[in-house]
Formats: sequence, C-alpha cells, structure tokens
Amino acid sequence: MPARLDRSNGRSRVLPRSRLGCKTCKIRRVKCGEEKPSCVRCTSTGRKCDFEDTPPSSIVSVIANPLSLSPNTNKVWRERRAFAYYFEYAAPSIGGGLDVDFWRTVVPQVCRYEPAVWDAIITISALFECPKACLDPASQRRGSTIYLTQNHQDALGWYSRSVSAVRRRIEQGRVDAFVGLISCVLFICIEAIQGNADGAMQLYSQGVQLIIALRPQIAFGAASQASLLEDTIIPIFLRLGAFALAGGGAPVTASLRYSELALTQQFDTLKSAREAIMLLAIEIPVFERACTEHLMGANTPNVPEEFNTKLFSLMTRLRNWRTGFDKLMRVLRAKDMLSLQQIGTGALLLSYHDMLYVMLETCTSLSLMQFDAYLQNFQNIVEQCANAPKASVRPDGTQPPFTFEVNVGLPLWFTSLRCREPRTRRAALTLLYQAPTVQGFYQCSIWAALGRTIMELEESRAMAMNVAHHTSNLSALEPSGGPIPGSELAPISYYAHTDMGPRIPTALLIPEEVRIGPIAAFRPMDGFPPGTTEADIVKWNRGPDQLFLRFSRNLTGDSCRIVYEYAPLDF
Repeated sequence: MPARLDRSNGRSRVLPRSRLGCKTCKIRRVKCGEEKPSCVRCTSTGRKCDFEDTPPSSIVSVIANPLSLSPNTNKVWRERRAFAYYFEYAAPSIGGGLDVDFWRTVVPQVCRYEPAVWDAIITISALFECPKACLDPASQRRGSTIYLTQNHQDALGWYSRSVSAVRRRIEQGRVDAFVGLISCVLFICIEAIQGNADGAMQLYSQGVQLIIALRPQIAFGAASQASLLEDTIIPIFLRLGAFALAGGGAPVTASLRYSELALTQQFDTLKSAREAIMLLAIEIPVFERACTEHLMGANTPNVPEEFNTKLFSLMTRLRNWRTGFDKLMRVLRAKDMLSLQQIGTGALLLSYHDMLYVMLETCTSLSLMQFDAYLQNFQNIVEQCANAPKASVRPDGTQPPFTFEVNVGLPLWFTSLRCREPRTRRAALTLLYQAPTVQGFYQCSIWAALGRTIMELEESRAMAMNVAHHTSNLSALEPSGGPIPGSELAPISYYAHTDMGPRIPTALLIPEEVRIGPIAAFRPMDGFPPGTTEADIVKWNRGPDQLFLRFSRNLTGDSCRIVYEYAPLDF
C-alpha cells in the first residue's frame, strides 16, 4: 500500500493510498475515491460500480498481525494497520448496517485532508480491537496500578495528537465547523469506549451547539454537506439523545427535530422508520418523567387534561408508526429483500415499540403493580432483543465491544426494572450482559449490574415479607425452568449467571410497598439530588467519589407516601 506525505501543520505525516478502488475505475485507470457501495466517480458518471469481494492480500496480511504482538514495529506501519482494521472491522460495527456509509466512506474521506480525523480514526480502531485494555474510571479513582498494552499506548498518543490539532485550529480561528462536528462525533466514540460517560456527554452537548451554529451556514452552502448533516449527523445526535435521557440528562432536541416524521404512516426504508421511532423514544420518556413529577408533587392521583391530550397525541403517533412499519416489512418480504441484518434491525425497532407502548399505558399512575398487566409486552421485548443481535453479530459469532447505533440496551434495561416476573426479568438481564459492551455513552455491564441490584433488593424484601406473613405456599419459591413461550433463546441462556436463578414464582409475590420506582445515581462530589443531604449517606462512611443509588418506594400507591432510600454502588 503506497503512502503519501502530508506536511500540514508543519509536520510530516504518512497517509495511506490504498488500492481498494472499484473495478470500473481500475479499468479506466482513474483514481477511485473507494466510497462504498458505489464510488462517487462512477455514480457521478452513471457507470456501474463493482468492488472486489475480498480485500487484497496486502491488507489481509497487515490486519492479521495484532499490534499487541509487535511492540517495536515501525509507528507508520502501526498507523496503517490501525486504519485498515478500522475500515474492515470497526466501522461496520460502530455504524451498524444503516449508517455504514458514513463510517466507511465519509469519515475516511475527511481524514484524507484532515490529520486530526485520521488520528481519531486510528484511535477508535486500536480501542475497538483491544477494548479490555481501556482504562476503567473506577480503577483510576481507586488509584489502582494500570498496565497499558502497546495498542492502548498508541491509542492514547494518537488521541492526544488529534485533540491537540483541533485545539490549535480553534485557537488560530481556522477550524472548519463541519470537520469540527465530525471530530466531535469521533471523540464521543473514543470517550465512550474508554468508559468516560461524563466526557462523552459533555462532547455531545458541544456537538449539539455546533449543529445549531452550522445549520444556517450549510443551508446556503454545498448540497452534499447539507444532506449529510440532515440525513446522517443530526439523526446520530437524536439517537444519542435517547441515551442521554436514560442517564438522567436532558437531550437538546428542539432544534434538531424532524417534524415531517411526526404523524407519518409511510416509511420507504428501515432507516426512516428508525428515525421516527427514536424521536418517540425521546419524547415519550420525557412525557413519562413529567407525569411522574406532577403526580408526586401535586398530591393527586390524576393528571390535568392537557396531559391527557398529549398522551392521546403520542399514542396516535406510536400507533401510526407501527402501521407504517408493518407496511414496510410486508413490502420487503414480498420483494424477498429482507437480509439477516434487516431482520435483526426490524426486531430491534419492535422492541422499542413495545417499551414505548408500556410507558404510555402506565405513565398517568404511580402504581407499580400496573406493570404486571403488560407481561406479554415484556416477553415480546426479550424475544425481539434475542433476535436483534443477528444484525450486529461478527463473523466469529461475538458481538462488537462498542456500537454507536441503536441497540438492545434501553429496552432490556427498562424490562429489568419494570417487569417483576422472575424468568422474563432474568432473561432481560442475561441478554443485557451479552449485548455490545458499550452502547452510545454507557457500559451495558453497569446497567445490567444495577438492574440486578434492584431486582435483588425487591425480591429479598418480598421474601422477608412473605415469611413474616407466614406464606403457606413454600413450594412456590422453587425455581421453574424452560424458555419463555415464543422465545428463540435456549433455556440455558436464561440462567447464564447461576446465582441469578429465580426465587419468586410470580410478580404478585412482590407487593407494591417493596417495588422500586424512579432511581438516580449520584456522587457526593458532584452534588446531591433534590431532597437528599449528606445525612442520608453518612452511615456508610464513604468518600466523596463513591457512587450511590437513590431509589423510591410507594408505600400505598399514594403520592403522599413516597419514601427514598440509598445504597452504595460498588461496581
């Protein structure tokens, strides 16, 4: 793979000039931009564009040599190898099937003239290939000794170089806003893979501000940039908004909204169906939060009429979405156009639909018992989330360590919190442990551990209450086996964690007063949630960087009897 020198910013850089061009450009002996599935040169001239099915042996040989086995290898070679690995393996997993063109085509194109983007790409590649080498924020706080592999040392060096380049451009007042936005997206990836959710969230907020500033400029500029911003980058930030909301943040969506998707019953592609459901995945949880805050603060079991009007509107949009989605899937099936990746994506979108449906059905009451009526929806979520990974599975059968794409994390997290049927709940937690390690901003293993903690708190207290009330049906506490009806999961996968075997046979054995409602995680050094003081956590005698869980319980289903409790989180 020949190389060329780039002397921008006063330093020599070696950038790759690959020979992965399409067959048509090779025959015509013209330079190919290597955009896939069709390069720009062929598309602009109306020619058929075909690529070789397999990469050249030179690329295969470069990727086949792990960086960690070559600590003394030339730095230029390691950069070239990292770029090749990104293009062949990391980009398709990070972007998923619906956004692969952005990650495999647009981003590499920008790196041809922007060294900071090149450095960010190879950083992502190195971290993606060896995610276990990434820094653990908890270990850093505890002062643990951390040993870095060559792969991770390279990643940190490249990332530092990329950030410095962008910072210099900003200080000199000559940073291109569009390049800055793409760099922001890449930096969010890097921080998320390393487990720095706070840093990723800060970059997300900065990216939203960049979009607001960039939109008017691009509206009168190049049509290609305007299309990329509206069709790809803004939807990325909208989907990240759903993760921000799940983490207690407030996604900035007012200026990023797609109003034309609000009431549509017609989708041409799975991508348009995804963008519509993700808008609802932000608006419905925001509405649910508003209902909860009103009910807890107004001392009334009812919501005002304007809430009911909003509820009806959201329910209509969700129903319309399902109608349009079903039509799209029927068309794709009739044309025999459904790939395995599309089937997995469809299953994932249906899991979001079921989650949002349950949210809307239950948001106007504080009772946690009402969720028992939606067991079928929770089972649907588990079933769909068992099928959805087919869209992201890698050739070796494993899931990628990180994805920027919508994934199973949020529906499974919701199920683990709100479903009290023990087998379905444990199935959701098991799938959450098996999902891509990092989704959006957050590590799924932390979500799963927190869900397990809440489940154990509820079940242990429920068992204590049952014993206190002399429950006679002791045989009901015996575990039951077998898969959830209709699920394709193997029965053994339900109990991948042997110490998570079910102890309570039905949700009815978990009474209202031990069910945990809204939760919040906080560190004293960052401030306390409203109504919380240092006296609430002093008995644990922990440091200011200790993570605590605040959870609520509704003693009688009455908003006047909400109580808050606290527990330290040690994962």
